[in-house]
Amino acid sequence: MATQDGSEEVIMETEVKASDAEPLSEKVDAETTSRTDTGNATTQDSSISNGDDAGDKQEMVELKIIWNKNKYDLKLPVDNTGADLKESIYSLTGLPTAMQKVMYKGLLPEDKTLREIKIANGAKIMVVGSTINDVLAVNTPKEAIQQEVKAEENKKEPLCRQKQHRKVLDKGRPDDIMAAIRGTKERLPTVPLSGMFNKSGGKVRLTFKLEQDQLWIGTKERTEKVPMGSIKNVVSEPIEGHEDYHMMAFQLGPTEASQYWVYWVPAQFVDAIKDTVLGKWQFF
Repeated sequence: MATQDGSEEVIMETEVKASDAEPLSEKVDAETTSRTDTGNATTQDSSISNGDDAGDKQEMVELKIIWNKNKYDLKLPVDNTGADLKESIYSLTGLPTAMQKVMYKGLLPEDKTLREIKIANGAKIMVVGSTINDVLAVNTPKEAIQQEVKAEENKKEPLCRQKQHRKVLDKGRPDDIMAAIRGTKERLPTVPLSGMFNKSGGKVRLTFKLEQDQLWIGTKERTEKVPMGSIKNVVSEPIEGHEDYHMMAFQLGPTEASQYWVYWVPAQFVDAIKDTVLGKWQFF
């Protein structure tokens, strides 16, 4: 009996141990399932976070920068200002912002955003300007010429009273001239300035080809394509009795004899013309 009882005890212990092993397996399976669920939850949370980050991206605009016969691709947030654009151009070209004349449908305003200026994706931005060394090399004679011209202007009677101009002005205002607005400043129009007179009394139109950095002076007979960098000075004066219009001269050579006169220029475009041709970065 003792031997039989002992055998029974062994069998019972074995059954107990086998019974104990089953919960251990179930526990391992439960822990594995729990870890898998936790991993899935982490992956799902990460996916949601990435979706939120994507929504925070800024709207961008791609531009083509053209300077000194070189082309650069530039991508900027559409809410950057004109001043920010000039800083980016400096990073690309090494041309200091103070020396840049940035053109997009006229001189680019620095205080407005690219969105406000309505710059389209893929737009071409023309940059005109020279490095400090280039300016110092050529500025002195040009500056002297301009100062002499201004000094002479101060000594003379008003331009519109001089005989050489009176013969043109006495013809009266052209019927097809563009409307003028005194006391305002506007950017250059997208169409040529037309309907004006030149010194001989013939009709003349001015077209500003910003991509070529040229001023096209067109008459019935021909069109002169003048590089803006070759124009030494631009002078203007309101026409007495018609102050909403100006008479304007483009100095194409070293002396006043090279001035090309245009009459009945709408006053609101005078500053834009001077800024476009000469640029604010020049020292005079």
